[in-house]
Amino acid sequence: MSNAIRIREADLQDSLDMQRVVELSNAYAMDPMGLGEPLSAAQREKLGKTLPKVAGALVLLAFEGEKAVGIATCFQGFSTFKAAPLLNIHDIAVLPEARGKGVGATLLEAVKEKAKERGCCKVTLEVREDNAARHLYERSGFEYGDPAMFFMTAEL
Repeated sequence: MSNAIRIREADLQDSLDMQRVVELSNAYAMDPMGLGEPLSAAQREKLGKTLPKVAGALVLLAFEGEKAVGIATCFQGFSTFKAAPLLNIHDIAVLPEARGKGVGATLLEAVKEKAKERGCCKVTLEVREDNAARHLYERSGFEYGDPAMFFMTAEL
């Protein structure tokens, strides 16, 4: 690898950083592990305007040289059982050309460090059964929860 991977928190008030966030989120949406199709122009515009207003949002950008090649979009929640904040990785993605270079692992470690700085008791994420990144998550210390529990969604 000619350029070291560098991670930094996105400045959600900065237009260039928000452009990077929207572009990387759109690239993830187009991936088979995302939606399999791009975000609409309206969704991209709304993401750029709305995400900076979300309390507890944390977005980390991964750079190879000057190019943003990965993203971790996280939201702070709260564990009632531990009476402490938690950080949920809502989206984590690496551009196809940057995969296999340690970008994902570096992003995960940076998320865990930010969670510690925020006083979080844990970091959570959801992953599809057919996602090859599951092995990365396992190597990074993520474990499966109670097998009797299921992740459920009610679209509104």
